[in-house]
Amino acid sequence: MHKGTGASAGIGIGKVVIVEEKELVIKRETIADAVTEIQRFKGALETSMKQTEELAADLARRVGEKEAEILNGHIMLLSDPMLTGEIETMITSDKVNSEFAIETVCTNYANVFASMGDELMQQRATDMRDIKTRMQKVLMGVESVDIAALPEGSVILAKDLTPSMTAGINPANVTGIVTELGGRTSHSAILARALEIPAVVALTGILSEVKNGDVLVLDGTDGTVLVDPEDSILAEYQGKRAAFLKEKKELEQYIGKPSVTKDGVHVEIVANIGKPEDVDKVLQYDGEGVGLFRTEFLFMDRDAMPTEEEQFEAYKKVAVAMDGKPVIIRTLDIGGDKEIPYMGLEKDENPFLGYRAVRFCLDRKDDVYRPQLRALLRASAFGNIKIMIPLVTCIDEYRQVKALVEEIKEELTEKGYAFNKDIPLGIMVETAAASLIADIFAKEVDFFSIGTNDLTQYTMSVDRGNDKISYLYSTFNPAVLRSIKRIISCAREEGIMVGMCGEAASDPMMIPLLLAFGLNEFSMSPSAILRARKMITEYSTEELQAVADQAMSFATTTEVENFMREFINQ
Repeated sequence: MHKGTGASAGIGIGKVVIVEEKELVIKRETIADAVTEIQRFKGALETSMKQTEELAADLARRVGEKEAEILNGHIMLLSDPMLTGEIETMITSDKVNSEFAIETVCTNYANVFASMGDELMQQRATDMRDIKTRMQKVLMGVESVDIAALPEGSVILAKDLTPSMTAGINPANVTGIVTELGGRTSHSAILARALEIPAVVALTGILSEVKNGDVLVLDGTDGTVLVDPEDSILAEYQGKRAAFLKEKKELEQYIGKPSVTKDGVHVEIVANIGKPEDVDKVLQYDGEGVGLFRTEFLFMDRDAMPTEEEQFEAYKKVAVAMDGKPVIIRTLDIGGDKEIPYMGLEKDENPFLGYRAVRFCLDRKDDVYRPQLRALLRASAFGNIKIMIPLVTCIDEYRQVKALVEEIKEELTEKGYAFNKDIPLGIMVETAAASLIADIFAKEVDFFSIGTNDLTQYTMSVDRGNDKISYLYSTFNPAVLRSIKRIISCAREEGIMVGMCGEAASDPMMIPLLLAFGLNEFSMSPSAILRARKMITEYSTEELQAVADQAMSFATTTEVENFMREFINQ
């Protein structure tokens, strides 16, 4: 048995097909005519863009606009004048061949992205290497492996899969994916989940232990991989696969059903999204609204800030699509860990404790915050939009934003714009400071949304990306649980809505506790909605009080986790 990281749920059973891309040997060659060489480079660039556009269009048609966005990001990289300009400059000044110039410039960019240590930047590094190889293959006349033509019942094995390779997979023929590299948040893993193909990543050395044609079983939930298992084990996993597909089918019956507990407590199950296109998935899985629209994605992968008009259109699109259901839109949440060159952000020594989110926005009212707030207010005329402020640590910040919103309302009224005059303005509760004064906030703000990812990170003083101390990063830590319980109770006391948009909102072990604490709204990835709804309808909040009391009596994270695991497995 081998153990990797589960990246896309489900059981895959099939015959191994090892996908090995031909190793490109890039040599530095001196060229005589730079003008001709630049034309050669431009030809390869054009072909690569055309290939990527075709792949993106196919993916949008088969899976959805959101997934195609990953490849549209590649097109943006290929059309970045800074990148192409550097390659052309190198060809001209160093008199080198296109392949070598592409290798040097793209590798430099990829290394810079990778060194930032941020998940998003790691993905950008992978994307950069993907487009680099694609252009070089065109120049060298090297054909890519035709991944779309694999036989039925194939399990793909590869060192790593680039986003463009994953996008070309036909889910009817591929029952699973296993790679030696990659992570759960890599673009390839995101695409595997969208294509609903079970996947295990980060399984070091697996390629040296298997050959084409071996029977392989993988569990994309827990990361288990078995090579040529005995018949009895194979039969066991075939049973697991049938059960997984049966449960998936059963969950569909929860579409259109209310999210209400056995004792009649109604909650809202809503979705987290990053782009307007994601709203299709929210509707597909019957989300009761949007609990978090992360607006920073509108600001990334471009040369200049989105205009007020562009933002207005994006927010309006989601509001209209959700047709009166609540749409909570978080104002810009960026800092020195995000690479947005045109924002002029200096790299913070400690970006998570630095100049970011509401601190940055209040400092850049005129060029950044006003246009965003104006766009949000204007879009509120087309649906049920609520504005949420990230990383608030003191009441002054909330009051400053509130005053700015009131100012903009007056301007819009003078100019004759329609908007919701009573638009709710709430905060993301994700810092220890906000938790400790949640009672003060609850008297003034319109709603709370608990961001458990950062609340855990800040409460436990743990960088969630640091493997060495990841054992401390748990929402089930008694300190974090007490914080969550307190935030919910302060909101309930003042009669304001309290939701949660962090990972914990869809955690089966956390849901019973959140119901007992009195959480009103659970916001999660669209694909998790139906499973959460099924769980909620099976509980009585009254009966869960004793479970929560018991969980809160433990002194350690392990005790809480073991107790909750036992409870949900009963």
